[in-house]
Amino acid sequence: MTDLATSDAFEVPALDVAAVRGDFPILARQIHGRPLVYLDNAATSQTPRQVIEAFDDYYGRCNANIHRGLHTLADEATAAFEGTRETVRTFLGAAESREIVFTRGTTEAINLVANAWGRANLEPGDEVLVSRLEHHSNIVPWQLLARELGFTIKVIPVDERGVLDLEAYRALFTERTRLVAANHVSNAFGTVNPVREMATVAHDHGALILVDGAQAVPHQAVDVRRIDADFYAFSGHKVYGPTGVGVLYGKAELLEAMPPWQGGGEMIATVSFEHDTTFAAIPHKFEAGTPAIAEVIALGVALDWVGRIGIDAISAWEARLLEHASRRVSRIEGLRILGTAPDKAGVLSFVVDGAHAQDIGLLIDQLGVAIRTGHHCAQPLLHHFGVEATCRASFAAYNTLEEVDIFADALERVIGMVR
Repeated sequence: MTDLATSDAFEVPALDVAAVRGDFPILARQIHGRPLVYLDNAATSQTPRQVIEAFDDYYGRCNANIHRGLHTLADEATAAFEGTRETVRTFLGAAESREIVFTRGTTEAINLVANAWGRANLEPGDEVLVSRLEHHSNIVPWQLLARELGFTIKVIPVDERGVLDLEAYRALFTERTRLVAANHVSNAFGTVNPVREMATVAHDHGALILVDGAQAVPHQAVDVRRIDADFYAFSGHKVYGPTGVGVLYGKAELLEAMPPWQGGGEMIATVSFEHDTTFAAIPHKFEAGTPAIAEVIALGVALDWVGRIGIDAISAWEARLLEHASRRVSRIEGLRILGTAPDKAGVLSFVVDGAHAQDIGLLIDQLGVAIRTGHHCAQPLLHHFGVEATCRASFAAYNTLEEVDIFADALERVIGMVR
């Protein structure tokens, strides 16, 4: 992995995959009479029992609204909720917990930056650089805002491996460049981008950088201060947590200067018809209304789980799974892997001559194997490579080499059926 790769100076502890799998009840399921092989982790990872139990604990023991109550249940719920904020701060290496804003996911986090920072700072003639590797959630918010405000979006190109062209990236900057929006890891190809270097270049030109970290935090250690990210976003359900919750990290001075995006309860200091309404301090200024309390608490449990397992051990194991899977599928006649960057996370995207991705996905499910097919919310990237859809297998800590072999054997079987 780039930026924060495990040093060769020490040995990464081995991952006890059998013990890891024991934490995931869903892995005991059978699909069409076969053991589930779940390889759709880039879309949503599965959830360990500790996270599932967090919901029972919250609703069975301290279900109450947070922050404003004076009774015991409210105090306990608030402490657990804010405890997760500190957990996230540590997980990301942020300087202060007030730099952590809870959202519904990466998509909402990026929309928050676009609507709060973007509206206040972008104007006609300005430029936002967006990489071709982006998920739609880091493209469309900027397109919507550009139509309204009149700034220009410039695309950072990729080479034939799915690697960002850093020389071209540097050449895109002008005195009107205000922001770079780039993912840390591509959800479609698994490319790990050199975001630390990209941040340095952006800052040298007086621009900010927003990093979509949804596909990075499950696979590698992230330190937002080492990257020097101005904004960094991720989703709970990609990192063994629940859906409906995510995180926006922002440097404190940027968040303080940004106006609120949504109005309502919790995000105010005072409200008056006679005088100007005033707003709460960060991060609460950006957390209008009752949040997803149980989901936030469960996210903290998920990140604690990752910490106990060890992110370096997870990263090393997934690299082994990816290498084994790439070698196995490369033997299949007519199969072409898209995304061959030298630095990749656990994502394997491919097309097969004479076979539609959707057909492969439907048939391989009949053999108990779950993969993703389609454009992966990365249509500009896939169109650049001349395809409408790919098959994508993506790996997590609980996957095994045996599952990779089952997947490869099943893939060969279904390809023979659809050709």
